Amino acid sequence: MRDIFRETFLGFIRVHLLHHAAEERIFGTEMIEELARHGYELSPGTLYPILHAMEAAGYLASEQELVAGKLRRYYAITPEGLTVLEKLKQKVRELTHEVLKAEVGKPAAASKAHRKPTT
Repeated sequence: MRDIFRETFLGFIRVHLLHHAAEERIFGTEMIEELARHGYELSPGTLYPILHAMEAAGYLASEQELVAGKLRRYYAITPEGLTVLEKLKQKVRELTHEVLKAEVGKPAAASKAHRKPTT
């Protein structure tokens, strides 16, 4: 079985990228720094393949600009990426509500009432 923490972590990174790209264009170094503020330690060797795959999937579109004598690739969310982001937001809301409800003052036993008995 693959490392569940790493797979989940990479999913969170993708949601972050879509979220920030929906607000404004993003670029790799900026996102490494932004994600570090949220506790994600990410190398360019991890981030750039994710950005490239998201572009190949049609969720992001990129363009290059000359900045301080260097080419910088900016990524913007696409209409398909916006659709996916909205679906992901709903899933994140549902998941956090379910998983964290015991931590916001509701008894943990309440979540057990929704489970089917095991046989």
